[in-house]
Amino acid sequence: MLEIKMQEASKRFQYEWIFKNITLDLAAGSKTAIRGSNGSGKSTLLKCISGLIPTTEGKITYFLKGIQIPDAEIYRHLVLSAPYLELPEEFTLIELLRFHFKFKKIIENISFDKMMENMFLKEHQNKPISQFSSGMKQRLKIGLCFFSDAPFVLLDEPTSNLDERGINWYLDMVKEFGKERTILVCSNDAKEYTFCQNHINVEEYKIKQSI
Repeated sequence: MLEIKMQEASKRFQYEWIFKNITLDLAAGSKTAIRGSNGSGKSTLLKCISGLIPTTEGKITYFLKGIQIPDAEIYRHLVLSAPYLELPEEFTLIELLRFHFKFKKIIENISFDKMMENMFLKEHQNKPISQFSSGMKQRLKIGLCFFSDAPFVLLDEPTSNLDERGINWYLDMVKEFGKERTILVCSNDAKEYTFCQNHINVEEYKIKQSI
């Protein structure tokens, strides 16, 4: 399992500080929600933790079984589902699964057939992703995360485009496949992070503007 340590992590775009001086330890196997109102910087913090964008100040370090992982190698140990990440829509479902798992190891005891059945997509295996509904694409994104053998799972607005059945499916996926993983959920919707023991409110790390 993967541990994350943040030491005075801060991010600025031009002259605006999105968050300032976050110092936290996220224990290996912990489940954490990043909360805040729309536009508060939740996704920006998630991107910094994932290594997609750098912090402006401070430091984020990662440890796997107590051994520090170089920043340039963190992508090997994480999976990410987010609205701003697009799927390669020219692929069929089965082609996408084969492509994705050239780069990520598959969890034990699951086949492509079982993956597709679990995501309720088996009958669509030869359909291009471009023809999938928004809900089908969201189930696919989440499935790719949990079927990958990665110790760190990052989920940004995981139930967007999911109906009630899809939301329950997502929570079942977390319960079944997330037990031994460090999970970070970026959301302002409580139903998406009911399983999280820890909460980070980004708005607590804003610089207060004087009037």
